[in-house]
Amino acid sequence: MDFNVKKLASGAGVFFTRAVQFTEEKLGQAEKTELDAHFENLVSRADCTKLWTEKIYRQTEALLQPNPSARIEEFLYEKLDRKAPSRMTNGELLGQYMLDASKEFGPGTPYGSTLSEVGECERRLGTAEREFLQTSAISFLTPLRNFLEGDWRTISKERRLLENLRLDLDSCKARLKKAKAAEAKAAMAPDFQETRPRNYVLSASASALWSEEVEKAEHELRVAQTEFDRQAEVTRLLLEGISSTHVNHLRCLHEFVEAQAAYYKQCHFHMQELQKELGRLPNAFALNTHSTATAGSASEGLSSPVETDTLKIEEVQAPATGTRKAKVLYDYDAADSSELSLLADELITVYTVPGMDCDWLIGERGNQKGKVPVTYLELLS
Repeated sequence: MDFNVKKLASGAGVFFTRAVQFTEEKLGQAEKTELDAHFENLVSRADCTKLWTEKIYRQTEALLQPNPSARIEEFLYEKLDRKAPSRMTNGELLGQYMLDASKEFGPGTPYGSTLSEVGECERRLGTAEREFLQTSAISFLTPLRNFLEGDWRTISKERRLLENLRLDLDSCKARLKKAKAAEAKAAMAPDFQETRPRNYVLSASASALWSEEVEKAEHELRVAQTEFDRQAEVTRLLLEGISSTHVNHLRCLHEFVEAQAAYYKQCHFHMQELQKELGRLPNAFALNTHSTATAGSASEGLSSPVETDTLKIEEVQAPATGTRKAKVLYDYDAADSSELSLLADELITVYTVPGMDCDWLIGERGNQKGKVPVTYLELLS
């Protein structure tokens, strides 16, 4: 118990000395040991690395998991060293709902079959998203978190220790300076006409005491300087390691970009396939719109060549104005003689006619003419 009390008293004394030194430095009443410019640059670079790494990490987390509650849940499971329960992505959930709705409405109906196709595509997109999230968490988020929770904590700990040793060193310098000033004052030659002999004896004794105090202060200064230099070297090596951290984060960033590129490539491929599948089922939708249009025409006693089951392409004439150029995005095989087959990247002229389904246009290529799906085109002018 006696040892603990002494240790506590010693620690309190050191803390008080550092607090006094720190306060006097802030008030401009004490000198402060300045680190060299290279060391200060390393410190500034390290602080900048920590700041932006933390911001990038937090924002990447928000990008991969926008739900704050889900992020908190994953964090708690990680801290408890337990595996988080598997959770469906929004795309997978949407796809499942569409497939269930397709069964409810009937897969043989136009709406039901389309829901089935879109639902399967959404499920594939959700699966691709899940793989992207897992890959990004391993290759990008984990290295950033390891730096913040590992390397940076070590650097911060050593920097705090260096600052404490710096305060001890400056405190020793101030103590030595005061001791030397007192020694010089005590060693001044006395004036025997004004000073009593007993005061001279006391002055000589004080001079000897201050000499011992100076020697003690010089010894403490040498010890403090050695400890400070050693800690400064350790901290310098850790700060120089930030360059290796940048190299590692650069590699992780490349892996994150590759994962993103692969994910969006998969999404683009799945959407292209979905467009092709939907392009093969346009007549079902046209049939619904056709029945509505036919009912309206019958009530008015009118008829139009484009509202019949078989569009007479030879009777359709291009309007004087309203034609546009379009670039074909994907190959398309005509389903019947009223449609025009397309080749990817070719340019055709397109226009619409009154009463025509909005998902289709009339396309012309030289002497060839026929219906073309809008989803396969990029309108240029």
